[in-house]
Amino acid sequence: MAVLKLLRLGGHLLSGVLTILLLFPHLDGTERAKRVTRWAARMLAILNIRVVSRGRAPNVRAGGALLVSNHVSWLDIHVFHSLLPVRFISKAEVRGWPVIGWLAEEVGTVFLVREKKSDAMRVNQVMADHLRNGDLLALFPEGTTSEGRQVLPFFPSLFQPAVEAQAQIWPARLRYLDGQGNHNEAAAYYGGMTLAESLWRVARQRQVVVEVEFLPIIPHQEGVGRRELARMTEAVIRGDGAGAGTAPESTVRLPA
Repeated sequence: MAVLKLLRLGGHLLSGVLTILLLFPHLDGTERAKRVTRWAARMLAILNIRVVSRGRAPNVRAGGALLVSNHVSWLDIHVFHSLLPVRFISKAEVRGWPVIGWLAEEVGTVFLVREKKSDAMRVNQVMADHLRNGDLLALFPEGTTSEGRQVLPFFPSLFQPAVEAQAQIWPARLRYLDGQGNHNEAAAYYGGMTLAESLWRVARQRQVVVEVEFLPIIPHQEGVGRRELARMTEAVIRGDGAGAGTAPESTVRLPA
């Protein structure tokens, strides 16, 4: 079963490459986003990963929003892509991943070399420009992944573009579960694990359920700096009640 999943996944990756090479040059931004959403949903279906969405997803037409989430797995990006037309901010190492890194770059991912202060300044400017233009951006401010049972401290510097662009923050919480609703660590990609090892662990699972909970929105507030904004967002995602926002509507969505 696991081997069959991986073979089908290989074919799906090839279809993604061909779509970008042959179709993307002839499509506008809206159509490209639709293709990415369908491709991501199909990839998750191949691995028998079911996405359950709770709360109201960001209204991309409203623009100028920064989607912020805890980070558990390399699958996180594909989970959000299956739900929303969103541009990610990712660590530069992802660009070097075979096929996946190239695909990520071609669909608009902005890569950040965290060790270089000059690159952080460049990415902050790019992010602020996108937010001012009404784009939906997404990032994982923990800066790394975890086993999924905890939320690591957020890096405040990643919130500076939202402050400069006066953008609203859309917090989201990810949880990976088994078929009985219990914590499932099989999808977690952390520590010294390689991408190949993580992919094999995921493929061996009968089913993985990903719960995506869109949490209360944090609107722009004059005088609130990046440190306070990071603290508020982290509190909302942790669920400790220390954040400030407006509760979204409650919905459930099960992508095909």
